[in-house]
Amino acid sequence: MILKQIFEPKLAQYSYLVGSERTREAVIVDPMRDVDRYLLIAEGENLKIVAAAETHIHADYLSGAREMAERFGFKIYAGNSPDEEWKFNWLINGDYEYELLSNGDVITVGEVELEALYTPGHTPEHLSFIVRDNDEAGGASTAILSGDFVFVGDVGRPDLLETAAGETGSMLPAAKSLYHSLNIFKELPRSMKLFPGHGAGSACGKTLSSIPESSVGKELASNPSILASTSEDNFVNFILDGQPEPPVYFSRMKQLNKDGPPLLGKAPNPDKVSSQEIKGMIDDGEIDIIDTRPWDEFKIMHLPGSVFSPLTGSFNTIAGCYVNPENRIYLVIQERYLKEAIDDLIRVGFDKIVGYIEPGELKEYSESGGAMSNIEDVDVHELSKLISEDDVNLLDVRRASELDEIGYIEGMKNVAHTVLMKRLSEVPKNKPIAVYCMLGGRAAYASSFLKKNGYKPIHVQGGIMAWKSAGYDVSGE
Repeated sequence: MILKQIFEPKLAQYSYLVGSERTREAVIVDPMRDVDRYLLIAEGENLKIVAAAETHIHADYLSGAREMAERFGFKIYAGNSPDEEWKFNWLINGDYEYELLSNGDVITVGEVELEALYTPGHTPEHLSFIVRDNDEAGGASTAILSGDFVFVGDVGRPDLLETAAGETGSMLPAAKSLYHSLNIFKELPRSMKLFPGHGAGSACGKTLSSIPESSVGKELASNPSILASTSEDNFVNFILDGQPEPPVYFSRMKQLNKDGPPLLGKAPNPDKVSSQEIKGMIDDGEIDIIDTRPWDEFKIMHLPGSVFSPLTGSFNTIAGCYVNPENRIYLVIQERYLKEAIDDLIRVGFDKIVGYIEPGELKEYSESGGAMSNIEDVDVHELSKLISEDDVNLLDVRRASELDEIGYIEGMKNVAHTVLMKRLSEVPKNKPIAVYCMLGGRAAYASSFLKKNGYKPIHVQGGIMAWKSAGYDVSGE
């Protein structure tokens, strides 16, 4: 048997290639949308992909299962949900070869079996896969591909149908369902390896580890969420407490993965925009501009309406939370990073990437008199003066749970940066608004979005930690 873990760090997502040593066939579990990468990996292992399997309807990225079915005719396996609202509609209503699996159903690839284990809670249709190698003595169960059921150090959050997809009243039953799924997990062999669907950095749980694999025994002994499952009430209270607001793009991902991710085909091939063409670009209808340059460059000079989003681990999330998927997208980026940015964007459903501007062209446009914008950047001493003179409103863009952990500046309004688009009307506009977070990074993203939407943001250097270090008063500790 061949079992290969494929990691996408910016979304902290794991896909899996499971292949047969005997027949050289393979199945991909939880593919992302840029599917050619999996074919190249399979080719490197001398394997032929014949099918794809989904553990559940994902909320944080677009699935590649439909792309594989459409382009290559692969059979698709997915869970047969009892919830009429949350089924794989694109399979049921389409013309693809598929099988909806129930508990105990098996996918066979040569000597390898993937047995569906129904593990609802994170979602109502969620499956895990028990992987067996029948060429091993007794057909030993070697691993569980747990999807978003059990992570290393956490379990999948059960609130997303309510908090992301708007299904009121669903989180409590989902948490109870997850508790009963964990009772099934507790009966698995302690030695069984565990391969999760996400690692640290994913918003699909609270305290995911960066360790890529574990075992059933290790998680039973040390996973805080599992240790809290001593009773249904205890577990429900534990797992629902402190879950952050999901990023606003989760709702869109959930709906598209249910009804059918748009077919991609070839990746976007944006045109290079010269300094002479920038004004025409800005004037040409509804667009979004994503500027990937460092903050020190962006804050001084950027095109009006630009979103600040460097190519860090937050790039997908910021694009997903601050960019309109219906608009055409232009990137301010060095050409050597263009493919990376395109791959990141299509994974969260942004396909209309029509052009890019290199930083040198942007500078030339500015020097020729082109209209530019900037964002004020102050240290905590300057902020203290502004507050004392009542010259600003305060916006804290951290998660609500961080306010109690670290404290906050008295008089602030709290809106997490990942839900700012949804809650923008709550942000006061009568004065300039000082934006802070823990250290300054999230506040920079949020400041650019506020500027785009007609606010007068002031970015606070160093965030609440610099404020505390300088000895200023902090509430809520």
